[in-house]
Amino acid sequence: MIVSNDKVTRHLQNFAGLTDKDIAEAQPYWRSRKISKGDFFNMQSMVCNDLGLVVKGIFRIYYRDPATETDKNLFFFSEDQFVVSFRSFISRNPCWYFIEAMEDSEIVFISYQDLNNLYGTSSNWATFGRLLAEQFFAYAQTRTEELMFFTHEERYLRLLKEHPNIVDRIPAYHISSYLGITNPSLSRIRKRLRATPDPDAGQ
Repeated sequence: MIVSNDKVTRHLQNFAGLTDKDIAEAQPYWRSRKISKGDFFNMQSMVCNDLGLVVKGIFRIYYRDPATETDKNLFFFSEDQFVVSFRSFISRNPCWYFIEAMEDSEIVFISYQDLNNLYGTSSNWATFGRLLAEQFFAYAQTRTEELMFFTHEERYLRLLKEHPNIVDRIPAYHISSYLGITNPSLSRIRKRLRATPDPDAGQ
């Protein structure tokens, strides 16, 4: 129940200006779930029925290339971020990706049906739905633009800004997959960045 988690409640309120009344009305619909490392929030070829909010842990969205049988990481989601295959969630069509916990994780989640019911209860929950759609559109467009316009090193730095401690939490090959480079190339980027003087040092 979200009302038992002040951090989750504050996040939802800050995200969409939800009131205490909005939260109280939604309380019966949100549930908590623990997902062990290596288990899935959603599977490929299945409709994504739930919207999750990460309380603890980190998830990856990836697909498996049938030609090479290798995984291609597309997104990471960690604490205080919503996790969902949004296209599948809103279209009710099967998901093209896997969503896997990379650590022992905890989420709160709500079903598609219950969330849509909430949209009719108040303008604030309707605003929540609009902001959620805008956020995931921004994720998708930003990812596309990064692949088109940014170097591997720039994408790595942007990843660290979004998930500051990710390199301490997941194996390096997952980051290499996300960046579309090999492990040796990632090692060279990290070595080069360590050798670069910090412009703020000594200030």
